[in-house]
Amino acid sequence: MMSSEIFVPGWLQQLLVVLLRFTLSCTAPVNLNNGTECSARGPASYILVFTGHWSPQTFPKQYPLFRPPAQWSKLMAVTHNEQYRLWQEGAPASDGMRSFAEQGLTVDLVKDAKEARKMRAVGSMYRTAGIPSGIGHSSTELLLTPRSPLLSLIVKVIPSPDWFVGVDSLNLCEGGQWKQEVTFDLHPFDAGTDSGFTFSSPNFPTTPPENITMITSQKPNHPANSFYYPRLTELPPLATIWVKRQGRSSVRQQNRVSNHILPEATKPHRFSETPLDCEVSMWSSWGLCLGPCSRGGLRHRTRYILLKPANSGTPCPELEEQEECTPHNCLAYQ
Repeated sequence: MMSSEIFVPGWLQQLLVVLLRFTLSCTAPVNLNNGTECSARGPASYILVFTGHWSPQTFPKQYPLFRPPAQWSKLMAVTHNEQYRLWQEGAPASDGMRSFAEQGLTVDLVKDAKEARKMRAVGSMYRTAGIPSGIGHSSTELLLTPRSPLLSLIVKVIPSPDWFVGVDSLNLCEGGQWKQEVTFDLHPFDAGTDSGFTFSSPNFPTTPPENITMITSQKPNHPANSFYYPRLTELPPLATIWVKRQGRSSVRQQNRVSNHILPEATKPHRFSETPLDCEVSMWSSWGLCLGPCSRGGLRHRTRYILLKPANSGTPCPELEEQEECTPHNCLAYQ
């Protein structure tokens, strides 16, 4: 009678053990925190101050003075985790982001954030009032929790085709500690949904839409662009944000519009004036040659100023030029 035991070689047993361990490792849960997990004990209260530095001295080219003058939209801020993105450089703008960048509307963005909050990806939303000039500040209080330690915010540049400044997923928690204070310079971004070059450009949709990109002193590389300053290696900050942790008192009311007294530590910085060189048109065609045949004639051509110089920029060249010529009515006598 044969034994019911089955002989398994030792090498095959070892192989089965290795395969079993490999299978268990593949089915282990994947860590989606991407380094943003916060193990701090309890929430943290912050004050957020947005300060605009958009002035004719730092940004003299095509500075909007009326209809409408330079100003800032309401600020929208969201606390969240890594599963939510309000906006991202190099990625397409969402429909809500397009509405905000072009028209300053927050309806769709709020709707998206509320849906994300149901999935526990968003903590809270905050707004501040707009600023009616290029220089000024607005502020609000924030409450961040270990579940939602990231801060994103946006403010529209008014007037502009689809330009804005903002912060994408700023982590206010490092390991198990909340940061005490953060200062961040803000530069303009193009949402990629409108092809206008200047602050007051008419609506000209970009088809197909492009990704969100930062606007620099030489990008877009076109003299008509309102932020085109080829003499600068980088633009001065258009705005800054200052985030400072408060005491243990929590934020009692969320989604409120607030404008605190600007703390002394965040008084607006004074940036050096940005030189703006004169820009002139092409020369016109030469005019008629006029003058007596005995002495010869003169003809003229002109050009006009496209952009006046400012802040010790290169002055304008001569706008009129003349040269000697032979009048047409004298040619018949030669």
